[in-house]
Amino acid sequence: MNLKNIYTYGGFPAKRNLTVADIIALRGVRKMTMVDASTREEAAAAEAAGIDVLSIWDSGIMEVRAGAPNTFIVGALTMTDYETPTDILRAAVRVMNASADMVYTPRGFKVVEMLADEGMSVMGHVGLVPRRSTQVGGLRAIGKTADEALQVLDECRRYEEAGACWVEVECMASEALAEIRKHTSLVTHSIGAGAAADMIFLFMEDICGDNPNPPRHAKAFGDLLAIRQQLRDERQRALSDYKTAVENGSFPDAATSISMPGDELEKLREALDKRQPVHQ
Repeated sequence: MNLKNIYTYGGFPAKRNLTVADIIALRGVRKMTMVDASTREEAAAAEAAGIDVLSIWDSGIMEVRAGAPNTFIVGALTMTDYETPTDILRAAVRVMNASADMVYTPRGFKVVEMLADEGMSVMGHVGLVPRRSTQVGGLRAIGKTADEALQVLDECRRYEEAGACWVEVECMASEALAEIRKHTSLVTHSIGAGAAADMIFLFMEDICGDNPNPPRHAKAFGDLLAIRQQLRDERQRALSDYKTAVENGSFPDAATSISMPGDELEKLREALDKRQPVHQ
């Protein structure tokens, strides 16, 4: 990994696999990868695999950064945790100070503009925004008609005007994204929006086969569900065998107990025989 020297938004020297400028420059050069992470172990595995970008909720950044000290991190602010512009700004400053390289917000264009004006790199969200799904008739694909695809392009342009440099495109017709991408300067990452985006995003549980009900756009590259079931079965068997062994007297046995030398045992017995009981 060819690491770049940077200073974080919080003013700390650090090394990164990618910078914002690198990601912009890589548009059309190579496909990039993005996954989420919520634990130090997951983050370390992603960094070891060479994943380009990690997406995490802002509350977990310290844990994830400890596992992936050099990977570009997008710190996501939830829709509802921060209500006022001041709350959002404070949360964004906190996550950037904690070593995020970019902030994601699903809130409006004015919020994006506010954060960009404070010198932060900002990501927005177009296509299907799940928490706004009621406005489009539920969880469904976006951009299957020309008019709807053009609406998404208009949103991208509004994000550009607000100062965003990146946008998540979710559950959108792949052909529509391929065409829209030609008319926006934004870095795009796709989750369920086909292969035309600059970066492909997939949740770790879907990648690792750890989701019992994966979405249509997901593909499992592992089978953690089966391994977890094996672990559960093995735990149950071990606990049952332990209970049986205790009840039938086969555990603890000589191999798992501490033995007293025979002569010391005799001395103990003799001493105990000579002792008078405390109560008659």
